[in-house]
Amino acid sequence: MGKAKKTKAGAKSSRAAKNRISAGDPPPAPATPPSRAPNRRSISDVYISPSTRVRLYSLARALPSEFKEERGLLLLPFVTYLQDPFVARLDSQKTFDEKVLVAWEPGLTDGPTSSRFAIVDYNADAGRLEPAAVWDEESQAFVGIAGAPLDANAASTFQFHQVSVWALLQCALAFFEDASALGRTIPWAFEGNRLIVVPHAGYGENAYYDRASKSLQFYYFASEKDTVYTCLSTDIVHHEFGHAVLDGIRPFFNESSHPQTAAFHEFMGDLTAILLTLKNKKLRHQMAKSSGGKFANATTLSSLAEEFGQAVKGRPYLRNACNDSKMSDMVNEMSPHRLSEVMTGAMFDALIALGERYQERDEDDAEDEPKKKKKKSPIQAFWYAADRMQRTALQPLDLLPPVEATFRDYALAVCRSQQLSDSLDPEGYYGMLIKVFRDREILSADDEAVLREPRYLYDRLDLSVRHSLDDIARSRAAAYRFLDDNREDLLIPASRDFFVADLYDVKKRFRQNLPLPRQIVLQYAWREEVLLDGPQFGRFAGRTTTMLCGGTIVFNENGNVLSWMRKPGSEPYGGKRPREGKTAEEWAKAVHEGAVRKAALLELLAAQIAACRIGTLLGSPNGLMASMVPPMIAEGDGELVRFQLSPHLHLSGDEDVANASETGERQWEISC
Repeated sequence: MGKAKKTKAGAKSSRAAKNRISAGDPPPAPATPPSRAPNRRSISDVYISPSTRVRLYSLARALPSEFKEERGLLLLPFVTYLQDPFVARLDSQKTFDEKVLVAWEPGLTDGPTSSRFAIVDYNADAGRLEPAAVWDEESQAFVGIAGAPLDANAASTFQFHQVSVWALLQCALAFFEDASALGRTIPWAFEGNRLIVVPHAGYGENAYYDRASKSLQFYYFASEKDTVYTCLSTDIVHHEFGHAVLDGIRPFFNESSHPQTAAFHEFMGDLTAILLTLKNKKLRHQMAKSSGGKFANATTLSSLAEEFGQAVKGRPYLRNACNDSKMSDMVNEMSPHRLSEVMTGAMFDALIALGERYQERDEDDAEDEPKKKKKKSPIQAFWYAADRMQRTALQPLDLLPPVEATFRDYALAVCRSQQLSDSLDPEGYYGMLIKVFRDREILSADDEAVLREPRYLYDRLDLSVRHSLDDIARSRAAAYRFLDDNREDLLIPASRDFFVADLYDVKKRFRQNLPLPRQIVLQYAWREEVLLDGPQFGRFAGRTTTMLCGGTIVFNENGNVLSWMRKPGSEPYGGKRPREGKTAEEWAKAVHEGAVRKAALLELLAAQIAACRIGTLLGSPNGLMASMVPPMIAEGDGELVRFQLSPHLHLSGDEDVANASETGERQWEISC
């Protein structure tokens, strides 16, 4: 009887196979290969029709990432260098990462090209477009010339470079959009949805993000032993992508002359490289073992861009996060790369403290006697620090004002975000973060006193005209009406026409993957004219520039205000209804702060002009890499001029070139 059933089942299976083949579908994939671990069958071993794959894709966001990774569901494996070729030659344990998993999506095509990235391998110096990696639908993989697999054996081919940099960027984007980070789809700072990536843009010791060309561009140069391709360095790729992310979520930062805003961009690049190194499981385990569980000893984590630094500067890193720089060491410092070391060092201090505090906590051993405890292992500590630091460092970005961020702004945002996600703070992380920022002189004693004052977790704004949160969140036009109805309460001058810079909602998570309440983020801004009066402004004397003002209000789903960070102007309200009391006091404070901002703007512009750090961007004959990259550029005809950060947020600091005061040359000229 059993035999008859088996035969019947076999016949049914055979008929199903015939039906599948007759319908045009390929036969099922072979059984699990012997190399796989027993009892861990992957969904990737089972044939999934194209239509079923698309249906699964529509549900993929609802599935836990651990489940998708374990089952191989809609995840494509790629090979990249763990760090870069230089490190791979020195350490056989740090060669390739063969398990870089990228989420499948329906529109994958040659390049690689996906919904958010397009690899265009154009060499501007040679005027040559390199052959692209080809998407092979049958194998569900990108292949090289003549269908060659793009594995470690193909690492010297440009098609491997193309796929490697694309895979790294896809993973980095997913990292930022995760609920433990920003919890939303990240926009770019330009029209369009694809960031162009140029792996071999030309010859030069650099890599940069450029909003104008909507691109990340990576260069190559000859070292003593080999050609260095910056697109093969995971740190450099992640650093430059950090610029693109920050420019996307705060595009008006580029109109700031404040050195700390440019330095914050560089910090964001270095922070991205550090966090994504921590998230790499293979590297994390190696660091835990080699460092003896001590984060400060994890040189892989604190040293950025080993190959580039070795070739260009003769040292095994470009910049080091493990430093003791303080704000008092940076008086009158205008180099964003050097200045960024303070904030990078501060967040590295926080990372070390998180890991060490976690290791100090005892853990119940369920297999032993109830009272017996055991310490957390280094591997556990590194995992915990990576998980916690993603939330600690990235979620506060949504609280920042829309214009001119300083290190203090970010420090306050980090502390506020910690309060919102963990108000009871049983591990004392809030106080630890305050201490880190105080030690680096980013926060003052007055800041600390305010932060430590007991207060309610959140409150409601004292507004003249109430609007429902649903109305505010419906559109930018609706948000504008809410702001306009409450100009006086929100410290917006009556005569200024402001604009809604951004409006979005986020869904974030905190410890143990628990969801935070939905947040609605509203950004608004306006411009205030500033006269450049005096010879200290050189060729710009007598012209007018603008100072950006505005704020970011974050609501929870009940309409409570979680955060309101603002950059006021120097003008009073100027309305027809003069008020006294609290409103008048708030306006007096705002106008004073705006006047201080205006004076600082004029002073900083004069210093930048005196140091010959403001220029005009001169492009290459082929239109990609500019032969001269000033730290700031001036735009505008006639009376109005606007100053912006360099559109090329680049890897090499301007401190690496000749000093203008010593050579008489522009210190921002570089060699292409």
